[in-house]
Amino acid sequence: MQSYKESFIEYLQIEKNASPLTVKHYSRDLDEFIAFLSGEGVTIESCEYSVVRVFLSKQHEANYSRRTVSRKISSLRSFFRFLEREDVMKHNPFVNVTLPKEDSPIPDFFYEEEMEKLFTVSDLNTTLGQRNQALIELLYGTGVRVSECVKMEVGDIDFGLNTVLVHGKGRKDRYVPMGQFASNALTAYINQGRMELASKKTETSQQLFLNAKGGPLTADGIRLILKKLVEKASLTIDIHPHKLRHSFATHLLNEGADLRAVQELLGHEHLSSTQIYTHVTKDRLRNVYMNSHPRANKR
Repeated sequence: MQSYKESFIEYLQIEKNASPLTVKHYSRDLDEFIAFLSGEGVTIESCEYSVVRVFLSKQHEANYSRRTVSRKISSLRSFFRFLEREDVMKHNPFVNVTLPKEDSPIPDFFYEEEMEKLFTVSDLNTTLGQRNQALIELLYGTGVRVSECVKMEVGDIDFGLNTVLVHGKGRKDRYVPMGQFASNALTAYINQGRMELASKKTETSQQLFLNAKGGPLTADGIRLILKKLVEKASLTIDIHPHKLRHSFATHLLNEGADLRAVQELLGHEHLSSTQIYTHVTKDRLRNVYMNSHPRANKR
C-alpha cells in the first residue's frame, strides 16, 4: 500500500506541482485511509464503495467538520483516479461520493485603520525592518498567497511597470500590479537590507525575502514576522498571512472594484472562490442601492 502512496505523492509534487501544504494534507489523509483498510482487512485493489461508506461513517462519528471530510474525500478520490490511470484500479470507489455541503465562512480581514498601524511599526533604519516593511507592503499590495511569496525571486519584480510575476498554483503564472508604497518599500529593501542579509551567506540566493541569517525566508518565518508586527502595533487581533490576502480583496471590492478583476488578481480559477468576499461588501451595495434606485427611499 505504501508504494502506491509514494508514487502518488511523487505525482503530486512533480506533475501537479502541488504546494507543500497540499502534499502534507494528502499524505496524512492517505495514511489514515490505509490504516483503516488494514484494520478492515481490505487491500487497496479490492476497495469497493461499500468499504468507503464504512470509512465515511467513521468520519462522521468522529465529528470531523464538513470541510475536513470534504478535503479527505477529494484527496482519496484523486488518489484512486491516479491508480486508475496507472491501471491498478478499474473503478474509482470514490467516484459516486458527494461532498458534504460546506458553510461559507466570512473571510477574516483587517480594517483599513488596523492596516495603517501595521505599516508604522517597522524600523526602516534596520535591515530586518526594511525587509518586514517590504514584506507586508507586498502581501497587502498584491494579495499574493504566502506560498507564492516564498517562491518569489528578485527578478520577478518589474519596477519599470510596477508589476510582480507571481508563480501560482498548478504552474499558472500571472502578473499583478503593485502600488507605489510597495514599490518604494521593495526598492529600499533590495538596495539596502537584502544586500546586507545576503552577505551573510557564501552562496548566492535569488529568493526575494531572506531570513536574519541570509537564507530563504519560509512560510513559518513569515507567520512569525506578522505575529510580531501585530504585537508591536498593540493590536488585539489574530494574524495569519491569508488575512492580508483577504484584506486586499475586501478593500478592493469595498472601493468598487469589479469582481472578475479581483478574481484575476487573486489567481482564482473559479469566480465562486472570489465570491466569498461579497459577504463583507453588502453594506456598500446597500448604500449604492438606497442612493441610486428611484423607488428605494421615499422622500
